[in-house]
Amino acid sequence: MLKKVLLGLLAAFVLAVVVLAILIAVQPATYKVVRSATVAAPPAEVFAKVNDFRAWESWSPWAKLDPAVRNTFEGPPGGAGSVFKWAGNDKVGEGKMTLTESRPGERIRIKLEFIKPFASVCDTGFDFAPAPNGTLVTWTMSGDNDFLGKAFCLFMGGMDKAVGPDFERGLAQMQATMEKK
Repeated sequence: MLKKVLLGLLAAFVLAVVVLAILIAVQPATYKVVRSATVAAPPAEVFAKVNDFRAWESWSPWAKLDPAVRNTFEGPPGGAGSVFKWAGNDKVGEGKMTLTESRPGERIRIKLEFIKPFASVCDTGFDFAPAPNGTLVTWTMSGDNDFLGKAFCLFMGGMDKAVGPDFERGLAQMQATMEKK
């Protein structure tokens, strides 16, 4: 009798694992997060705040999450080839950003590499467009979901839900910083 109960529990566990694996496997293979805000400053000024990784401290939604974070910068101070590396607590993790495209006042593209808490690579970008009251800034992030990424999205509600609020907070901080001038 005990053997049948144990076999039944084992079968139920295996079935649950199979169902979970299927649910994870059918999650989207890619993701894209997009947020925009209008900043009351000219495109060249807003562009400069993003084009130089050293200026991110004033507006990045992650900048103040770990006062002991170790930041390092490599390459030119701004533009293509600039590199920003960080290593911090579990709120900021560890990673590297490399600025791959820099078109003054128009567009910035970044290769974003996370090392911790889990390894992944994604494309991040900022587009700047003149707007009636300043500059429309559009912040995007897109990438591929491996099995672990799909599991994260299943349980956390997707990358948009996980990262979108950070983008909104960063854009609001950028607005506040730029509009203080």
